[in-house]
Amino acid sequence: MRSRPPFGDDLRAGLGVPRNPRRLDSSPRSRVWRVELDRGPAVVKETVDGADAGERYAREVAALRLASRAATPVAPAVLGTDPGRRVLVIEYLEHRRPAPDWIIGYAAALARLHACAGPDVATVLPRWEGPDETDVDAFLRLADALGAMVAPGVDGELRALTERLRQAPGHALLHGDPCPGNDLHTADGVRFIDFEQASWGSGLVELAYLRIGFPTCWCVTTADAPLLDRAERAYLDTWRAETGTDVRLDLVDACVGWLIRGDSLVERARRGTVDHLAAMAGEDWGWGTVTARERFAHRLGVVARMTAGQADLRGVSALTADLRHRVLGRWPTLRPVPAERP
Repeated sequence: MRSRPPFGDDLRAGLGVPRNPRRLDSSPRSRVWRVELDRGPAVVKETVDGADAGERYAREVAALRLASRAATPVAPAVLGTDPGRRVLVIEYLEHRRPAPDWIIGYAAALARLHACAGPDVATVLPRWEGPDETDVDAFLRLADALGAMVAPGVDGELRALTERLRQAPGHALLHGDPCPGNDLHTADGVRFIDFEQASWGSGLVELAYLRIGFPTCWCVTTADAPLLDRAERAYLDTWRAETGTDVRLDLVDACVGWLIRGDSLVERARRGTVDHLAAMAGEDWGWGTVTARERFAHRLGVVARMTAGQADLRGVSALTADLRHRVLGRWPTLRPVPAERP
């Protein structure tokens, strides 16, 4: 394993020779170092592993450059790039332990990030891809396997929902994985890192993380209703301040979409490999703060509450309430999602 970061001639010419390299924790898909430059501490990130490494690198660089438009910083500054080696040099930010009500500052920073996208975002990043018919089929197969009653109209409700998500308006700069750990709580506010999955679309699909329990993340947490309301209000107020426009706060479709995606039960490297909903019926596995079944049970409860009284999701509401009852009855030792982040 390389102990020193790759730092080519062009980076050295612009930034000097890096000193005192120290490896930092990262996913297997990247190597990250903290180094000292003449200008101060910096982070060197090398994107590795997989046929999509070049795409992930390009997304991150593009997203960071878009994020640099924010009047209040929402991401580290880019100091240098080496596309040939897929190396990125960014400013080092000191993370502090988040406050108990951290999701309020997080939500405001997320709105500022989303507002960074200009009309050119679609030329440098792909559009966000939501659940599709494959996800609907897998979810309904699981419901059948668990003995739930699936009303005749549920299939149509879910397919209509996936189409609404596909056409959801908005050109927000989406982080792609705005999870605890990818948010740095600095003395100057929240900054986001690790933009390898960045895209553009409706900001509501990421604001929904707070309600549904951080669906792409190892660190699943929940918060009580008053705190969630304050965080979502902070998002709406910040969006208005940044853009001069209002967002209609309707997170139901986004939360249902995250529920039916089996890939939201596993870490990124395992996504797109098998039907994870079907696998969960046969075995449970740990990932971060909860197990796959605990994630699923939590999301079922959230969706059942949010869809209650929704005419276009009446069947989904009944199904998710029934499924949650059956899941908790079949696996009675499942724990609730924690309220505090590690």
